[in-house]
This record gives sequence, C-alpha cells and structure tokens, in this order.
Amino acid sequence: MGVGFQSLELCSTSVGQAFFCLLLCIPWGSSCPRSCQCTERAGAKAVLCSSRHLEEIPKDIPRDAVFLKLDANSITRIPGNAFRHLSHLQEIDLSRNAIEKIDGAAFRGVAAGLRSLDLSGNRIRSIPKEALLALNAKLRLANNPWHCECALQEVLWEARLDPDSVRDITCHTAPRDEYVGKPLLQVLDAGVNFCSVRQRSTDVAVLVAMFGWFAMVIVYVVCYVRHNREDSCKHGRQPRALPAAPGRADTASTAL
Repeated sequence: MGVGFQSLELCSTSVGQAFFCLLLCIPWGSSCPRSCQCTERAGAKAVLCSSRHLEEIPKDIPRDAVFLKLDANSITRIPGNAFRHLSHLQEIDLSRNAIEKIDGAAFRGVAAGLRSLDLSGNRIRSIPKEALLALNAKLRLANNPWHCECALQEVLWEARLDPDSVRDITCHTAPRDEYVGKPLLQVLDAGVNFCSVRQRSTDVAVLVAMFGWFAMVIVYVVCYVRHNREDSCKHGRQPRALPAAPGRADTASTAL
C-alpha cells in the first residue's frame, strides 16, 4: 500500500512538472490572430493577413511582429494608435483596401523603426501630413483618388516616397480642372504651387471681409448723418411765436 502511494505521488509530481514546463514554453505574447497566419522569416516574425475579408486592423497582432501584410482586404479606416504596441514593425502593407480616412496619430509608436509603408490602391483623397511626415519609411501612395492640395504637396516634398511609384500619384480632383488626371509631380514641375494658391485665397477672403466691414461702417455713418439732417429740417419748418414788444402792448391797452 505504501509503495503504491509513493508511485502515485511520484507520477503526480512528474505530470505537474511537465505541465509547468509546457506553460513556460507557450509564447503568450506571440499568439497569432485567428484570421491571419504567422511565420518566421530569418528569425523575424511575419504576420500574413492578406485577402481575409478584414474590415478593420486586428487588435491581437503579436507584439514581436516585424512584417505585417494586410493587403487586399476591406479596411476603410486607420484609427489613431492602431500600431502603438508594435514597436518592432519594419514593414506594413495596407495596399488594395478601401481606406478613406487616416488619423493623424495612426502610425504613432512605429515611426522610428518602420522602413516601408504601402498605402497604394485605396480610396484616400487627403491625409493629415502629421501622419506621414514623422515617418522615415519609404511610402507608396499611388493609385488613390487624391485631391491635389497644399497638404499633399507638402507630403510629396518632405516625405520619403518610393521613386518607382511617385509618378502614379495622380490628381483625381484639383482647384483647377486643367490639373485633373495629371500626375501631381508633373503639375508641380510646371510651376504650380497649391500652398500659394491657398494663401492667395485666404488673402482674398480677408480682403472681402475687411471691405464688407468698411462698407457697413460707411453705410452707418451716411444713415446717421442723413437722419440728423432730417431732424434739423423738421425743427426748422415749425413757426416760432415771436415775443411782443413791451411798448406796443401798453399802447394798445390805453387805446382801448
């Protein structure tokens, strides 16, 4: 009986140690999203979520992910701090989605180490320049329905754009119809400056507002002066009773 008890205790201890070792071996911080596939490439983790009908960026991406492919999905928006916990990311592929809106803080937390960001083939018309100018990554922005304006011009001048795709950044809409359908780089090379156009528009608006204010002041002054003149004329038309001379009044009384 004692031997059997000792054998049972030893067996239980061995099972407990094995279970504890199994817990230690589980990569708790590196679980893979159910809709994705995680692989190792040269010791770096790649999270592959291409063509998975995703409508938003998964929130359970492993913290040690280095390569993230989210292309060919139905993602419509990149919210602020979407990749904040993914400080090891070097490449993000968001091409061929339906992205229309990108928050100014969308790439906060990955700006330092990110080397490549692909946003081509989406529905992006405009983008906050602070979302991209803080990045050192090579950017792909081609094949989007861009509205050519000052913010996009500043991104083109200051961000690191992929030279192979920069000529595919085309003006879908623009302040003038003659720029529509043309590559933004070609329009800028022709001497167009969207930032100066916006400044001129602002100056014109300020001048119009100032002119309107002065016109209101002038109209008020004219009406005030005219009103005072009319009051003066009314008072001038009323007959005033002249006081009788004292000597004549006494003479008339004596005669009666």
